[in-house]
Amino acid sequence: MRIVPAIITATVTTALIITLNTQLPVGESKTPRLGYFLSPQKGFWKNAEPTDISFDEDIKLTGLKAAAEVYFDDRLVPHVYAENDYDAYFIQGYLHAKFRLWQMEFETYVAAGRLSEIVGEGRLNTDKYFRRLGMVYAAENSLKAIEANPDTKNTMDAYTAGVNSYINSLNDNDIPLEYKLLDYKPEPWTNMKSALFLKFMSFDLSGQGDADLGMTNTKNFFGWDIYKKLFPTVADSLDPIIPKGTTFEKAGINVSFPKSIDSLYLNKNDNMIAAVPPMIPDKDNGSNNWAVAGSKTKSGKPILCNDPHLGLNLPSIWFEIQITTPSHSAYGASFPGTPTIPIGFNDSCAWGETNAGRDVKDFYEIKFKDSTMQEYWFNNAWVKTQFRKEVIKVKGKEDDTENLAMTVFGPVMYDKKFQSNNKDGKYYAVRWTAHDASNELLTFYRLNRSKNYIDYVDAISTFECPGQNFVFACNNGDIAIRQQGKFPAKWKRQGDFVMPGTDSSYLWQGFIDIKENPQMSNPARGFVSSANQMAVDSTYPYYLGRNGNFPLYRGIAINKRLVAMNNITPADMQALQTDNFNVFAATARPVLLKYIDETKLNANEKKYLDIFKSWNLRADVKEQGSTVFKVLWDSVYAEVYADDYSKAKLPMYLPEPSTLLESLLKDSNYVFADNILTTDKTETMYDVVVKALQKATKTLTDIEKAGKLEWGKFKDTHVSHLLKLPALSRLHLPIGGGENIINATKSDHGPSWRMIVQLTDNIEAYAVYPGGQSGNPGSKYYDTFVDTWAAGKYYPLLFLKKQEARHNNRVKWHITFING
Repeated sequence: MRIVPAIITATVTTALIITLNTQLPVGESKTPRLGYFLSPQKGFWKNAEPTDISFDEDIKLTGLKAAAEVYFDDRLVPHVYAENDYDAYFIQGYLHAKFRLWQMEFETYVAAGRLSEIVGEGRLNTDKYFRRLGMVYAAENSLKAIEANPDTKNTMDAYTAGVNSYINSLNDNDIPLEYKLLDYKPEPWTNMKSALFLKFMSFDLSGQGDADLGMTNTKNFFGWDIYKKLFPTVADSLDPIIPKGTTFEKAGINVSFPKSIDSLYLNKNDNMIAAVPPMIPDKDNGSNNWAVAGSKTKSGKPILCNDPHLGLNLPSIWFEIQITTPSHSAYGASFPGTPTIPIGFNDSCAWGETNAGRDVKDFYEIKFKDSTMQEYWFNNAWVKTQFRKEVIKVKGKEDDTENLAMTVFGPVMYDKKFQSNNKDGKYYAVRWTAHDASNELLTFYRLNRSKNYIDYVDAISTFECPGQNFVFACNNGDIAIRQQGKFPAKWKRQGDFVMPGTDSSYLWQGFIDIKENPQMSNPARGFVSSANQMAVDSTYPYYLGRNGNFPLYRGIAINKRLVAMNNITPADMQALQTDNFNVFAATARPVLLKYIDETKLNANEKKYLDIFKSWNLRADVKEQGSTVFKVLWDSVYAEVYADDYSKAKLPMYLPEPSTLLESLLKDSNYVFADNILTTDKTETMYDVVVKALQKATKTLTDIEKAGKLEWGKFKDTHVSHLLKLPALSRLHLPIGGGENIINATKSDHGPSWRMIVQLTDNIEAYAVYPGGQSGNPGSKYYDTFVDTWAAGKYYPLLFLKKQEARHNNRVKWHITFING
């Protein structure tokens, strides 16, 4: 009878083996294969890094041309010293992979529309979106340009070889934790993956993304005359990057309006669009940057500052590094996934970027001959459609195939098969400058080697997408800023809405010459700056895009402060970068108070009003007034516009808060104050603000009961893991700031890298970012900098010559690389 227990034991063992090697469903997701994940030999335990780990090592790598050395400082920042550029970028690729492999590959899966391949069909819609947007197509075109240039091809080839050298050295124990969680393994790196990452940044910095669709609905819903009031092209309070009063040369391209603009575009109202993008970039993806001349600094030398505002994630988007070869020595923030240093400095110059916000993505309604989409009507003829096959692999399912129709404008992104409830089966193609062959890597390659203003201009002249405001400072005293990109020459309001795609009259009429791009060097006022505001006033001869793409108030605050400052030090710049004064609230408070009759308020309403009135206008962690203002303003905004939008059935856009504020500054009888849903009276702003305060009071009472009236607790900033796993995230961070504030820290978005560089003979530089150098959650270097960042503090940067690195007391580890 011993056979019975044996059979039972064998059955249980077999079942256990099967279970432990199967991903089990949990809600909408699945567990990892528990046997592999929990394995003492290969599982997640192996990702726990000793706190006293040493990174000292001698490494033999096939493919290096000479020996090289890397010194790690006490923050795990590598200082790379190589005998040639190829080896330097090879080692950069190796180090990116060593510390950030899963992150850099995961982001290219997103960009390529391959998430379904690793997480299943739940992300198929996202994958289709990126395929239809043309991300892979765009990366292919850019890669051709990158590989056509000998310098960037050599750089990319070296980087890819370095990444693969590390991947090939991995065994199952060393695979990063997230691969084990999602149950897949890294694949070989390619130049295409780096190109995809660069295109993903173009997407992420595309502002309101597909806003043309919702804006078309908004214009059609209200009509053109009312739309113009809700969405003006330029804000009255604009303080542009290039100061008002600047004289611009006559446009090199004489842009002409289509003859049918009134009937087929501005006043057309029969093309309501149901398409809803599954992924929209944060409209506040932007940055601050400025450079002050030596005439305004204590040292007599320029100071450059930059803090790009992006999503707050772990692992961080940035990896700090110094790269030194006989051709250059550069330090700064690099992107894991691409070579070079996009934001940083060398021994002569410093550079940084903010998002330009220009509209370089437009949609066109295509008229196909029939549902097969084989031909489309263009310029009075049927034109043969080209097709592009996109195969999306789906984990555990059959492949999904997208046959993209390619038109003269670009890919047909929205149709009856994707993200559209249109019963008439309309088709919308996208024209985006990111689809064009371009070589943004060459800009960073040259900036890393720049020695003067001429080098800076030469470097950024190749940059096309996404449009950026490049700030520059040099140790010879020069400062400059220039908005650079491949910008279409547009007539006013072109691309705000979906355009007719049946003839060439609505095509872009050319691209603005880079000499006509907004730019300024060594101004008399002693500084240049940008904070994503509109670059120029209305006298500039080309249309820049919707006012909503250009936030106002950070630029106003920065310029006001810089005008008043003299004898500036790096410490002063640190205080400015982390300043929490709310200039928007300072403008709005007297306007709101004007409309409040306190005799109509109860005791609780007066309590919150008193907090608002006595508030110091700073969004500091402990301030209650900042929370009261936020809730009150949102309540006023809703009272003004909710009724007007109440009957909208399709995706639409609301006016910018600055539009409401500027309207109230000009007109107490604001037309949208009246509630169109009531018939017994005509409401005024006096009615609106009091009612809004009453509603806000109820919300604030609940917030206070929950213990979250203080701004830091209400805002609740967090730095989330890319997979949104709380255990791998940093939650409830005590940090102030917010929207419309120089310290633009929101709940999950904000300064992703703060850098200050004083260009003295010995470079003095400071920086911090909300993360750590390691992407391994099991490492103490995973989130090392988060608390320092939240506290508004900085690290002094070590910009070292090789012989200095050998003896610096902050240098902790050393790796020697040799060809082997």
